[in-house]
Amino acid sequence: MIRRLVFLWMAFYSFQVLAFGQTGHRITGEIAEKYLTENTRLAIAELLDNESLAEVSTYVDEMRSDPDDFWQKVATPYHYVTVPKDKTYDEIGSPIQGDAMFALKKYSQIVRDPLTSKSEKSLAIKFIVHLIGDLHQPLHVGTGLDRGGNDFKVKFFGQRKNLHSVWDSGLIDGKQLSFSEWSNWLSQKISEEDLVLWNEIDPLVWIKESIEIRNTIYPITPPILVKKSTEISKKIQPELPSIGYKYSHQHLPTLKLRLKQAGVRIAAYLNDLMKNKK
Repeated sequence: MIRRLVFLWMAFYSFQVLAFGQTGHRITGEIAEKYLTENTRLAIAELLDNESLAEVSTYVDEMRSDPDDFWQKVATPYHYVTVPKDKTYDEIGSPIQGDAMFALKKYSQIVRDPLTSKSEKSLAIKFIVHLIGDLHQPLHVGTGLDRGGNDFKVKFFGQRKNLHSVWDSGLIDGKQLSFSEWSNWLSQKISEEDLVLWNEIDPLVWIKESIEIRNTIYPITPPILVKKSTEISKKIQPELPSIGYKYSHQHLPTLKLRLKQAGVRIAAYLNDLMKNKK
């Protein structure tokens, strides 16, 4: 019974944590395509059998429906990192089960290793593209108290949601644009100066940025962790804030910034990873 409850909790958690949603990930992949070097473009095209970065950007989330233990258990924590309030990732480090930082290092090494197979490298590229997007979604750098905003309930334009889903897809889908429309419009606003400023391939920098943003996007004080018994802890949220046009107007510029930065940095990271590949 306990084992079944743990599995159901993991399945629920797995379903909930989809950074940027499918549209958001495709936006970042499409933007990244524009900034790949020719060498990187050719190398990745060969590994991905000419699938675009936008196409493969959602693969890791789509595979959550696969019953294999790897996708149901091992890869579940690869989509996020946990950094409690007033801490840095350097202080916390990767947990024993791994996290997005652990996975990014793991799959980068697979790409670099001349002895790994094409299929292994292909999966690694798909993970890397996805994980960089994940780390730019502020609520994928959670505090450990509310599952990255999944337990923080809101009314978003009158519908009951959680804050994580608002940042994954609610703000994006509310504009009723395709991923290609989003990527085209956002790309037009990326300047040469932006490319220089955002040419940052250290994920610790991305995590720090997400923490700073995370601290500004809760409409009320986040839930408090309280002890209900010696066995169970529960998050108590005193009210259900209603957010809509004002919240969207306030935070859409930040969301657009993170989408643009993620796209530019996917390209920068891959360019660096593939620079010595023939």
